[in-house]
Amino acid sequence: MSGILAGKRILITGVLMESSIAFHTAKLAQEQGAEIILTAFPRPTLTERIAKKLPKPAKVIELDVTNEEHLGRLADLVREELGSLDGVVHSIGFAPQDALGGNFLNTPFESVSTAMHVSAFSLKSLTMACQPLFPHEGASVVGLTFDAQFAWPQYDWMGPAKAALEATSRYLARDLGKQNVRCNLISAGPIGSMAAKSIPGFSELADVWNHRSPLEWDMADPDPAGRGVVALLSDWFPKTTGEIVHVDGGVHMMGA
Repeated sequence: MSGILAGKRILITGVLMESSIAFHTAKLAQEQGAEIILTAFPRPTLTERIAKKLPKPAKVIELDVTNEEHLGRLADLVREELGSLDGVVHSIGFAPQDALGGNFLNTPFESVSTAMHVSAFSLKSLTMACQPLFPHEGASVVGLTFDAQFAWPQYDWMGPAKAALEATSRYLARDLGKQNVRCNLISAGPIGSMAAKSIPGFSELADVWNHRSPLEWDMADPDPAGRGVVALLSDWFPKTTGEIVHVDGGVHMMGA
C-alpha cells in the first residue's frame, strides 16, 4: 500500500470515540499505509468496538500508563504483533473532577498528582516502554496538547499538566535525539471528544474559538489534527523535534 506511512508500524493510544483525534489518526495512518496497534484503559472492549470502524482490523492491548506491570509487558506484546515500532502516538489525559471546572484554588495535591502522572509523566513512561522496539533508523513520538501558554476557563489543573507534557516532550527530544527519535506535539483546538465532555463548563472554553479563530474552527472535525499527527509520524519531518505544531485555526497567535 502506498502513502506517507507505507511500511510504518505505529502504536496509538486513546482511541475511545469515533469523534476523537486518536481515532482519526488511526484511520488516516492505515489509509497512508501503516500497520497499527491500539492501547486502551480502563475498557479495552470499548476500543475494540470502535476499532471495528477502522479501514482494517487493529489489535487492542490493555495499557494503564500508571501501571509498571502493564508498561513492562508492553514491548513483548507489541513485538508479537508487529515486530517493531516506527511511531508512537500519545493521546492520554485525565484529571479528577475536583481538578477541573473552576476549582483550581481548592484542588488537593492527590488530584493534581493524578493529573500530572496520567497526562504528562506518561509520555516519558510510554516512550521508554516502547524504546526497545524502535529500529536503528529511529522513530517518531507524537503527543497531543492543548496550548499551555495560557490560563483557560474551566481547564484548571489540566493546564499545568499540559505545560508539564510540553516540557517533557522537549526533554525527551533532547535525550533521545542521538537515537534519531523525534518527539513532537500537536496543539489542537477544542474537539468534542470524551475528554472534552469530562470538563465542566467546556463550552465556555470552546466559545473562545467562535470569536478569535482566523480560520473557521469546527469542534466536530478532528481530521485536521489527525492529519498533523500523521504528518509528524512520517519521514517528511526528518529533522523536526521538540516542536509544538499548532492545529488550532490560528488562535495561538492572536493578540487581544
